[in-house]
Amino acid sequence: MNTKDLASKSAAVIFTKSTCCMCHSIKALFYDLGASPAIHEVDHDADMERALRRLGCNPAFPAVFVGGKYVGSAKDIISLHVDGTLKQKLIEARAIWF
Repeated sequence: MNTKDLASKSAAVIFTKSTCCMCHSIKALFYDLGASPAIHEVDHDADMERALRRLGCNPAFPAVFVGGKYVGSAKDIISLHVDGTLKQKLIEARAIWF
């Protein structure tokens, strides 16, 4: 299955590396908001990293998709959370229900 298919398979999808502290923080934020994102750890998959960059994910990790669309990396997600729009995006994508 290719990266684009994986990104649209669930309402919220996060591509991570297990050694990335920001990846861990973004996953924790999603769980705190009530979402259960699909997590794809790609520690040893250089092809996946290249595919994410081709989709516009830069930096590649964490790469967050909501409703099948690339939302951004850690900086983008934190900005969306601070301004209140992340939760709304998750609700609209049916990643959380309230």
